[in-house]
Amino acid sequence: MKEEEFEEQTFKEITYRAIEGGGNIIKAEDAKIVGTAKITVEEDSHDGVKIILKKDAEENIKEIKFVCSCGETKSIILDYNE
Repeated sequence: MKEEEFEEQTFKEITYRAIEGGGNIIKAEDAKIVGTAKITVEEDSHDGVKIILKKDAEENIKEIKFVCSCGETKSIILDYNE
């Protein structure tokens, strides 16, 4: 399959209220859908770094995440509200 034939997947983006002492459990009533996101993964085979691009429905890049093969990650979050 050619790269041009690859279709980006659209995911629903959720958020939840932080509850004090809530532990690791998220209840359905605490979560809500806040939008959609498209996620693209690009890999640089020479350095072992994956670049994950998270876009909104209008194709604006919202987050750039760099994931090293050693497990370390760094993120850049972009805010277009200003």
